[in-house]
Amino acid sequence: MARWVMDVMQAGGYFGLIFLMVLENVFPPIPSEVILPLAGYMASQQEMTLWGAILAGTLGSVLGALPLYWAGRTFGQERLCRFADRHGRWLALSTRDIDRASKWFERYGGWTVLVCRLVPGIRSLVSIPAGIGRMPIGRFLLFTVLGTAMWSTLLVFGGYWLGSRFEQIGKWMDPVTWVVFGLILAVYLWRVATHRRGHAAEG
Repeated sequence: MARWVMDVMQAGGYFGLIFLMVLENVFPPIPSEVILPLAGYMASQQEMTLWGAILAGTLGSVLGALPLYWAGRTFGQERLCRFADRHGRWLALSTRDIDRASKWFERYGGWTVLVCRLVPGIRSLVSIPAGIGRMPIGRFLLFTVLGTAMWSTLLVFGGYWLGSRFEQIGKWMDPVTWVVFGLILAVYLWRVATHRRGHAAEG
């Protein structure tokens, strides 16, 4: 996977990085923890600039967050729960996930968006309750930009700092990322197999 990520960024440059980060928001098995350090490594090799990589990574994350925000804002919790009942099996999304995320957002408010952008695994999903709660788009974008900028800066700088040592790490990084991908896929298949309709469970 690491090789494929590198190929996309080498072919598309900053646009390739933006594309990968948008994809990462809607398809989490392609983690930013792989994409952004590789972008930092490319910056250390003068294939990108350091700040260009950070900016592109941040922009891609923000663009990827918007569809989930608008889905929550447009359809609301009840309709999204009905959608999850019908199709959530294949999205590994349940009404329980939506309810929990919404309650968490209601409890901690807009700061949840900022904090959760720094937490792997829920960085993307926090956009849904923000939309359901009709968080003002300006405030949502502010917290999303701040959180994703911090996340992008941390990971890109990590890859840049490793520099030439990144090639040595790359010898085991690609197998490790495929193992991680396999584990995420296994969890996804387990959730598909054990998915329960929220309304049926309540009844």
